[in-house]
Order: sequence, then structure tokens, then C-alpha cells
Amino acid sequence: MARTRRPVVAGWFTDDSGGGTAGGNGTGGAGAGSDGAGDASEFRLLGTRCTACASVFFPREDAWCRNPGCPGGGELVETPLSRRGRVWSFTDGRYRPPAPYVSDPDAPWAPYTLIAVELAAEAMVVLGQGAPGVRTGDLAVGMEVEVVPGVLNEDDAHTWTTWHWRPVHARVADKAEGRS
Repeated sequence: MARTRRPVVAGWFTDDSGGGTAGGNGTGGAGAGSDGAGDASEFRLLGTRCTACASVFFPREDAWCRNPGCPGGGELVETPLSRRGRVWSFTDGRYRPPAPYVSDPDAPWAPYTLIAVELAAEAMVVLGQGAPGVRTGDLAVGMEVEVVPGVLNEDDAHTWTTWHWRPVHARVADKAEGRS
């Protein structure tokens, strides 16, 4: 049975087939993402920008501008965030988080990498997991990384999609070795 691709949080990123907003009932697509999740070249996080003060928000804000200095009267419009940023900080998770984190308690636990990425154009830092295979030893503060589609979990009916951060140099090395 084919699983339906679903975003973990609808509206926070484009669908991983390189198309529009990940709304929650698409089937996604195949491509060469960080873990086979989709087309990394078009994948973007989606925020909102206030038309009155130009503040950008992620996670997106759809009700009102959170900037206390905003003059008001603007609209919040969806805006794709920068695909690349610089590592601001990073760490690894070496223990299985408690519920509501989705995890098979019978499966062996594998540490994962968390990366805080500074997006200069948006003047913000966005947290996310490192792409599969990215370890803390592969990272340095200030290193350039890019956002790529990822998979958080799979169950009988769904593949739950999310975003990952991947060092740009890893992509260059993959291409040099004939991988995508």
C-alpha cells in the first residue's frame, strides 16, 4: 500500500515535490532530496511578512504582526524564506525524547543533529534537524547550509514530511562522487 505524504505542520513549507504549499493531502513526489523525500532544489520554508513593517515570521503568523514597533495597518502575506543560511549553533540529541515525540520504543535509538540556522535576509534563526547522515562533527558555526525536504516518521498510512538542514559542501561532495 502506498503511503500518503503529509506535512508534519501544514503550510510551513512547500510540498516536497517542488510544487506549492504542503497542505496535508498531497501524495508528494519523488526526486533527489536529502533522504529521497523530494526535489530539494525547489523546497522552501514558508513564513509570513508584514506589509506595514516588513517583519518576517517563522513559524508563520496569519492573525497579526508580532512586531511591537509595527505601525499597523498592514497585511501578513506568505513569503518563501531563504534556502540557504549559516549555522548559528548546533547540538545532538542523544536520548529518546518523551511523548508526544513520535518514536518506536522497540526500535534502536539513533542520535540526531539539531541545527539553528541564521537566515540573514529575514533576520531570524530557524531550528531544524540535520539531514540524515549529518553529525555534529560535520558542522561548524558560520558554515553555509541549505534547507531540504525530509521525513520525520512513517506509519501504515502516511509518510510525515518536514524540513532538514544540510551543509552545502555535502551537496558539492555528493555531485563530485556522482550522487544527487
